[in-house]
Amino acid sequence: RFADERRYPASITKVMTLYLAFEALEGGDVKLTDQLTVSPRAAAQPPSKLGLPAGQSISFDDAMRATAVRSANDMAVLLAETISGSESRFIDKMNAKARELGMHHTRFTTPHGLPDTRQATTATDLGILSRAVMRDYPQYYRYLGLHDWHFNGRDYRNTNGLLATLNGYDGIKTGFTNSSGYNLSASAVRNNKRLITIVLGGRSTASRNAHVAELMDTGFDLSNRRTRGE
Repeated sequence: RFADERRYPASITKVMTLYLAFEALEGGDVKLTDQLTVSPRAAAQPPSKLGLPAGQSISFDDAMRATAVRSANDMAVLLAETISGSESRFIDKMNAKARELGMHHTRFTTPHGLPDTRQATTATDLGILSRAVMRDYPQYYRYLGLHDWHFNGRDYRNTNGLLATLNGYDGIKTGFTNSSGYNLSASAVRNNKRLITIVLGGRSTASRNAHVAELMDTGFDLSNRRTRGE
C-alpha cells in the first residue's frame, strides 16, 4: 500500500515537536510566557529559520508560532532543548511518543526534519500523528492552523496555502526537502465532519495542494453521500 511506503517526513516532523511542546505546557513544565534563550546550536541551524542570534530571547509562545508558521528549524531545536535539556534527549522522547501513538513505521532523528536518510515515516503514521495532536491537545491545535504571524516588525505567512482558501482547512503542516518532495498533512472541517489528508512526494507546491484539495473534495463528497444513504 502507498500509505505504508517509507518516506522522508521533512518539516511535517515539526508536528511531533509541537505535540511534545503542547504536552509540556499541559503538564505545567513550561508556560507560554517563558523566555527562552537561543543557544548557539539552535542559531546555527540552516533555513528555513527565524534567524535570531545566539543569546537572544523569545517566548515559548512565539517559538511555537515560528515553528508552525515559519517552519523555523532554529526554533524547533530551541523547543527541543527547552523541553528535554538537549536535542538528543528530545529525539528519544519523539520516538517513545511515536511508539506510544502506534506510529510503527516511523523513526525520528531530528526535531525539524532537515535531510537525514535515517529519518523516515509513512502517510499512515503521519495520519495517526495528525489525529493525535488535535485529539489530545484541542486547546493548542490552533497553532497548526495559524495563517500568519507578526514578530519583530515582520509578517510571516504559513506555507500551507490551503489555509487561505476558506474551504474548511485549519491545519496542519507542510514539508519539503529535495529527497522528500513536497509534503502536506492537511485537515479540514465541512458540515461538522473532519477529514485528514496526507500527501507525500509532490512535484511542486501547486500540484501537492491540488492533489490534497481533490482528495478532500472526494472524501467529503463520499461522506455526504453516506449521510444521505446513497
